[in-house]
Amino acid sequence: MRIEELDYPLPEAAIAQEPAAERDRARLLILDRASGRMAEAAFADLPDRLAAGSLLVLNDTRVRPARLRFTKASGGRLEILLLAELAPDRARVLIRGRVHPGLVLPLDEASRLEILQRLEAGAWEVRFHGRSAAETLARHGEVPLPPYIRRPARASDRADYQTVYARREGAVAAPTAGLHFTDGLLKELEDRGVGRAFLTLHTGWGTFQPLRSETVEAHRMDPEYFELPAETAAAVNKARQEKRPVTAVGTTVVRTLEGRGGEGRLEAAAGWVNAFIYPGYRFRIVDAMVTNFHLPRTTTLLLTAAFAGPDRLLAAYRFALERGFRFGSYGDAMLIT
Repeated sequence: MRIEELDYPLPEAAIAQEPAAERDRARLLILDRASGRMAEAAFADLPDRLAAGSLLVLNDTRVRPARLRFTKASGGRLEILLLAELAPDRARVLIRGRVHPGLVLPLDEASRLEILQRLEAGAWEVRFHGRSAAETLARHGEVPLPPYIRRPARASDRADYQTVYARREGAVAAPTAGLHFTDGLLKELEDRGVGRAFLTLHTGWGTFQPLRSETVEAHRMDPEYFELPAETAAAVNKARQEKRPVTAVGTTVVRTLEGRGGEGRLEAAAGWVNAFIYPGYRFRIVDAMVTNFHLPRTTTLLLTAAFAGPDRLLAAYRFALERGFRFGSYGDAMLIT
């Protein structure tokens, strides 16, 4: 499959630069993948769209303030994005700007960062002096908004770019379908008889990077760390046994459930998953999904096209653009059933 088969024109103005004023007042496009029928609603209407007894599975990862900015002695600017801690004082990072091994970058009077060596795929290894990587990020880091948000991160993004149920820090990108939920909406879903279960997948930067290979099959997903608790595995297995719908909130949840789904059954596990889902994939666990509108040439778009069907999804995206839906991480949402 060639990447171009799922390309679509996306005007810059359609990419949301700000979150919705109220999380659950974002717009919701409902797509029936069997018939292709579409309907418009507000995200707050989700309880009316999910059947009592269905199971909602959410990703409780928490975004860390993983971006650091520096000005070198020469005046040049650097951006460093922490991808993974290798030890309390060492990390694998991406760097925007010119650096070399041995370069030392001061953070404050008590700490500094040292460039150690170039790694694979454009990454670097760095060492933190004076404070650990985690302490440094807590003090100096900023929220790593996606590059298509063309403004600097603000203090308010620390809350806005985080789900209300985030609790396990480790992601460098938000599971954005979950940004629309409020505590009140979760309570209403519970009162309506919709079950809830959590897993953790620490979303990596590669999830949102454009595909650069000519064909879909040539792409390789970066592995991401997940934890699938025993109670979540049991809840999903029970729902499937009783033929109650399993609704995944976001592509991260879909990849975790399907990546661990075997022949349609889950077991508790933790480790690394790099499930790459694109059209032609046969879904074994997920019956419905909540997701945002994804940018062209992304793995998230491919996964959503695999679930909805490429033609159905592109028709829904045309519908959404005609009606002014907002795309991207801070944009509106879809419910695909």
